[in-house]
Amino acid sequence: MTWLRAFGAVVRSGLTIEETRLEPLLALRTAAGVAIVIGPALWLVSPAYAASAALGAYSAGGATFQRTCRPRKVIALGAGAGLALSTFVGYLAAGRLVTFLPLLAVWAFVAGMAWAVGSTAGIVAATTVGSMLVTITLPTSVGRALEHAGVIALGGVVQAVLILLFPIRRWGAHRDALADALAAVADYARRLRHDPSAPFDPGPLMSARDAAAVTPSQARSRPPVLHGPRGLAERIRPVVAALADPDVGAPEEGPGRDRARELLAAAADVLDTAARSIRLGTPAEVPPESMGVLRVDKDHEVLEGPARQAAEQLVELLGEAMEIARTGDERGKTPTPPGPAGAEFLVRPTMLRLVPVVLRAVHRELRGDSPVLRHAIRLAAVAPLGYLLAARLSLGHGYWAPITSVMVMRPDFHRTYARAVARLAGTLAGVALATGMVQALGSGTHVCAVLAVVSAGLSYTLVRTGYAYSQCFTAAYAVFLLGMGGQAWEQTVPQRVVLTLLGGALAMLAYVALPAWETPRLPSRLADWLAANGRYAAAVLRNYAEPTREHHADMRRALLASREAGAAWQKSYGRARQEPLRPRGLTSREAEEAQEALEGIGRAAILMESQPPPADSRSGPESKRFAEALEADTAQAAANVREHRNPEWRRVKEALHAWDGAAGDRSPVARRGTELQKRALDDFATAVSRTPLERDVSSAREEQRVREAGEAGGDGSGLAHRGG
Repeated sequence: MTWLRAFGAVVRSGLTIEETRLEPLLALRTAAGVAIVIGPALWLVSPAYAASAALGAYSAGGATFQRTCRPRKVIALGAGAGLALSTFVGYLAAGRLVTFLPLLAVWAFVAGMAWAVGSTAGIVAATTVGSMLVTITLPTSVGRALEHAGVIALGGVVQAVLILLFPIRRWGAHRDALADALAAVADYARRLRHDPSAPFDPGPLMSARDAAAVTPSQARSRPPVLHGPRGLAERIRPVVAALADPDVGAPEEGPGRDRARELLAAAADVLDTAARSIRLGTPAEVPPESMGVLRVDKDHEVLEGPARQAAEQLVELLGEAMEIARTGDERGKTPTPPGPAGAEFLVRPTMLRLVPVVLRAVHRELRGDSPVLRHAIRLAAVAPLGYLLAARLSLGHGYWAPITSVMVMRPDFHRTYARAVARLAGTLAGVALATGMVQALGSGTHVCAVLAVVSAGLSYTLVRTGYAYSQCFTAAYAVFLLGMGGQAWEQTVPQRVVLTLLGGALAMLAYVALPAWETPRLPSRLADWLAANGRYAAAVLRNYAEPTREHHADMRRALLASREAGAAWQKSYGRARQEPLRPRGLTSREAEEAQEALEGIGRAAILMESQPPPADSRSGPESKRFAEALEADTAQAAANVREHRNPEWRRVKEALHAWDGAAGDRSPVARRGTELQKRALDDFATAVSRTPLERDVSSAREEQRVREAGEAGGDGSGLAHRGG
């Protein structure tokens, strides 16, 4: 993608309205928290204290809107504590640039490294940098600094108390994640009716697994309906894939295929009903026509062999889903997964036990090619530089420039540039709106306080519709807050626009100066996914050879690792498609073909997993020998891909040839699965194997294809998200 087309994509992305469900009650509760701290502080103390209280309450409230399954009360308290600490520490170093600028750089660096933990931690940490920049101008002594820090922390406490007293959709994020997982499998079943090789996006299942991780105290209060359906979705997914696949399931044409389509449609209806029941917390009825389809007649069933086995498994699993849909949230009636008590929930570490987890995550990112480390370095450089440049301009409120840089910068190119554009557009609209409101209603202290609370509520309401639209009311909120403190709005409008433009420009230039491009990392991401898929397929085959509890656990761990590697590839490839760089090592067409091949490897393994052998059965040594060969060859091929060498499958070919000569094969499903895997491996080798001349020609063709797409008006932004 050229720089011109990249900028066009950035502008479109920054100004796009995201279709999402608004949550006005949550916005109202959070805006009430802002009003609760502003009113008493303004009445009892002074506008300066009211501004500090508003900063703490607004930022802590905004942190609770991040997409996370962590308790919102904890997030609000953590944000308030971080804001208070940054305020006090910043004041201690304020007054002399020789002390404040190094502190600002170190604090910004730490805030950037917080992205190693996750996006929520990174965003909350960035707000603490903004707090340090703003509130050092308010106190006049150490005692006053402590008072302002306490007031800011009080804002976070108020938000946490409101969440405790007025819970809105308790466990709502967990419900949505679980419902999305069931709905994703339902959509997958519908697509399989028309395309037996349709790809599956494992993202919702990964999100549901993250949501299922709770602390022991949370596990005691979690609704029963959130206990078992995630595992049910995991088990249904390979069964519907096996039923639809013509290689191991229903035939390509005829009554068997029609019957499979009926079962898949009924499965989609049942899963959608269960998802709706979980999302709303109310019982729901399965459509009667679906109930009629889900009856397997032992005497007149047209499906035979593995297809019939898959149909019977599907009907049994859907019976559990129908029970979930009918019972809704009625305690004691929702089925819970079998197993020991310690295995009933995934353990999420508490806040204290999270400290070593955070330290390990940060340590993993302390390497030269880490996007998180480079993001932290950019923040550490841009925040002090923006502060110095704004001070030289003598505009007043110079902290707006570094705050803009810190709040728009992200570890990747596209989001950084899109947010810079969105913030400038939102700021222009917001200050214009604030100007009109002040002219119409006046600029008194109490009027500005009311307008600030209203703007905060609107900002919270639109926080998930797009950064530009939320930022519009955030800018208006800041102008009203300054007006409440006695700052003339005529001065704040031009200053905020100029400094926002400066901060956005610094953020963009910082990424160019120290980029963290994903394009050069694509071969490594692809190699990781190849090796992970090889380990997963090998684990499935070992379970066929010797179905034990240990082998089943290994298979589960390998499946999760394969999903994570696939998600990392998708994320990296999506970012690379938005970067203004020439393809390096992999053209777009080669990447797509290689992705399809790896999806084929994972799909073949899932088909084998869907029809496991009996627990007391033993297959011949051929499946185990093929598993060893597959794991070894994919590991070596992954190393070859990283070093831009062509992959080979010598061990796999030898093991498959030996399997062909073996007598009395007792695992036909596994044998067919290995053939599909060998075919997918060959497709992968074809996609990535090239001679030096072919590499030059492919690069030239890729440039020509991109140029033609640009001339045709295509945006070239990303491949549709797919997964296996």
